[in-house]
Amino acid sequence: MGRDRTEVVGARGGFMGFVDRVRYKEIYRQAFGLLLIAVAAAFAEFGHDRVIWGLGIAAFGQLFRTFAAGTIFKNKRLASTGAYSLVRHPLYLGNLLILVGFCLASANIWVIAIVVAFWVIWYPAAIRYEDAKLEKIFGDDWRQWSTGTWAVIPKRLNIGKLTDTTWSAHQSLIRNGELYITVYLVACAIWLWHNAHTLA
Repeated sequence: MGRDRTEVVGARGGFMGFVDRVRYKEIYRQAFGLLLIAVAAAFAEFGHDRVIWGLGIAAFGQLFRTFAAGTIFKNKRLASTGAYSLVRHPLYLGNLLILVGFCLASANIWVIAIVVAFWVIWYPAAIRYEDAKLEKIFGDDWRQWSTGTWAVIPKRLNIGKLTDTTWSAHQSLIRNGELYITVYLVACAIWLWHNAHTLA
């Protein structure tokens, strides 16, 4: 993956080209997103009920990510069942739920503002890149599937398609790294819980 991702969607020059290269760099998005989870935990406001709700939403988001990651074989075949019957980018939906959950649990207005800015800056670019790449790889199959499937927010719920898939624990937990992400999120959730119940 040494190729510049901006080549897929059209490279720009100058300062905006630099901004694009930062936005389209996957490692920056992933690292900053994980860092924001820790920031939410570190600066959590005192509280209880909202922490339970927030961490519950985040837990559901990670469960959904783990489910989606076990049915995707990147760039080898088009995933259109299971979590991919709901949205084109279920991992991003999982990320959204995790971020919303930690923001709710933290209740820190500055953390929330930074998370919103992070989502607006990085995720539209990521979605644009992934869509362009998959359309190039899978052509008409991708176009037909994507026509009725929204990017991140589910348009409809079809239980039959949602359960009509084969899930691989090894693919999800090891190859796609969901086990390590889960351990990190649990550690951050414990940290947030501690801070939210000890800070006055």
